[in-house]
Amino acid sequence: MTQVISTDAAARAVAPVTRAAATARTRANIVAAASRLFIERGFGAVSVRDIAAEAGLSHPGVIRHFASKDEILEAVVAEFTAITEAELDSMLGPDGDGLRTFGEVARRNAGIEGYLPLFSVLAGEATSDAHPAHEHFRERHAELRARSSVLFQAAIDAGELPPGTDAMGETIRLAAAWDGLQLMSLYLPGRFDLPTLLDAHLAQLRGESVPPGLVPSSPSLPLFESDPVDVGYAPGRVRRLQIIADASALFASRGFHATSLREIADQVGIGKSTLVHHFSSKEELLAAVIARRDATIDIRSEFAAVVDPLSALDGLAESARIAADLEPGLIELYAVLSAEAAAPTHPGHAYFERRFEWGISRFTALFEAAAPVLRADLDPVFEAVWLIALWDGLQLQWLYDPTSVDVAEQLAAHLAQLAR
Repeated sequence: MTQVISTDAAARAVAPVTRAAATARTRANIVAAASRLFIERGFGAVSVRDIAAEAGLSHPGVIRHFASKDEILEAVVAEFTAITEAELDSMLGPDGDGLRTFGEVARRNAGIEGYLPLFSVLAGEATSDAHPAHEHFRERHAELRARSSVLFQAAIDAGELPPGTDAMGETIRLAAAWDGLQLMSLYLPGRFDLPTLLDAHLAQLRGESVPPGLVPSSPSLPLFESDPVDVGYAPGRVRRLQIIADASALFASRGFHATSLREIADQVGIGKSTLVHHFSSKEELLAAVIARRDATIDIRSEFAAVVDPLSALDGLAESARIAADLEPGLIELYAVLSAEAAAPTHPGHAYFERRFEWGISRFTALFEAAAPVLRADLDPVFEAVWLIALWDGLQLQWLYDPTSVDVAEQLAAHLAQLAR
């Protein structure tokens, strides 16, 4: 005798599965909406209501699934964690291909929609130890260093890399350049293939030459405009400097979008109308903050006209050491703003795009002029791109773990490898 289940009973039997599936879809929709907004504005400037609107839900509808914005961020970061774990398993698993695994992982990550911009934005923003994702990224760097150094040591033991190669040093520098290249690719899309550059660098460590033309040259650009603070009467200059200093601190800790002009005015101890008298908009203030940052760390000297290229190369590591000792807040400011401004709609995007182009042009000229004292097989454009990415990535790692990463020491070690 066939048992007939009533319609109501059948519905009750199926309902739990259906509700679970619907809940999973809704949560995934919320996480995807949050990811898009975090890429565009950064975590600090996005509210739960913004995420609800982006997801097509009500505010209570989001709260039913995530009690706070921090919980949503945890879900977003959980996706990074899953990808990172897959990376580590790929590196050291039975199907791993030694050092060539790095390029394979980069190719896989590049195929994950939205991964590179979301990772770069949050990694830059979370350099502040007050950010809810700070600990995750700090632990991620430490774990990747530990696991990747095993691959480098295995390559040294197998004779793939020269004896005496510093496994941990190469690990730190490769991870840093990788992070820097990911950020640079958001400003210069289509200019280079990141996995190919990683493969080329590892081949270079094995003693092979980098094929020319992996990266097209950048146009020659004039120096940045002079610092706009140094105009007007002395009291006004002092006030402008104070506004810029306090805005820099707030931008570094919270990001551009999440900081209002009123908050900056309150921090300075003036009214908003007084602030607007000096800077008519937040975008104008951002331009002044960036210009002052570059002037303070003497960015022009880093890319000065090439007179003594050997001395200029030798001085790069010392410049990094001075910046870390005297102005660590400016390094954090650069990390946060350059990551947040990766979104093309950000008011600082054009500045950083131009800065990368300018840096490639100036460092290319430096490597070309230093050719007599460098290895004959170097491609100046490739070396320029790699050095900029390495420097940016080292600063990022240093902000997460200053006791484990010495920016100046790692830069000096890299440049020493390029000498004849």
